[in-house]
Amino acid sequence: MDMIKVAFCDDDMSVLDEIERLLDQYCEKQNREIRYASFQNSLELLAEIEKGMCFDVLFLDVIMPGMDGIHVAKEIRQYDNAVKIIFLTSSDEFAVQSYTVDAYFYQMKPIREESFFRLMEAVVSEHKKERQHSLVLRCKNGITRIDLDKLEYCEVIGRTLMFHMDNGKVLESNKSLGELCVELSRYENFLRPHRSFLINMEYIQNISYKTITMENQAQIPIPHGKSSEIKESYLEYIFERKQVFI
Repeated sequence: MDMIKVAFCDDDMSVLDEIERLLDQYCEKQNREIRYASFQNSLELLAEIEKGMCFDVLFLDVIMPGMDGIHVAKEIRQYDNAVKIIFLTSSDEFAVQSYTVDAYFYQMKPIREESFFRLMEAVVSEHKKERQHSLVLRCKNGITRIDLDKLEYCEVIGRTLMFHMDNGKVLESNKSLGELCVELSRYENFLRPHRSFLINMEYIQNISYKTITMENQAQIPIPHGKSSEIKESYLEYIFERKQVFI
């Protein structure tokens, strides 16, 4: 599993010291390596995220001078939809608002060792599960995590890589198709039938001599002489999945 990156943001230095101590203890006890960064000012945190810094988990104080945690979270969501936000507070008055920014958890202060360890185990477990079949993508509208089971196909248009999802949504990225193919090489359901396309074979509806028709009726061109090879790859995938065909 890749290293988890965690951030803490709280204007109270004693809280930051305590949560860092708890995380160090957790890592030692569970023999895990977790990279973390602490911020005593929400503007510093936002500046780093705007520069492209990515975190998997963010512990964010709700009541801070200048901009409260809820507003900070709203700003972060403009750049990053994947980070798990855990609010830290001594009051539950903002609990309802925390769900408007898709908060992962609402942790009451003071933070106790037992509850912190349980929370970290839950976060690490979910991160591992998501990593198994998802991709964190830096899109033109920010950072988001996509479910690979819901990715129908990708295509290159100009210098932009388009991700076509099963709900009709299209995400744009500057990532290269070659890089993506390397990242997804461990998933047997993805096939590159053409230099400009990568498809999820779960969404193939028909393969003819010249085109692959996807379930959303998109037509993927087949290069000359590649039809037999593509059909063979698809049938091999079907056999391995033990799907029945007539």
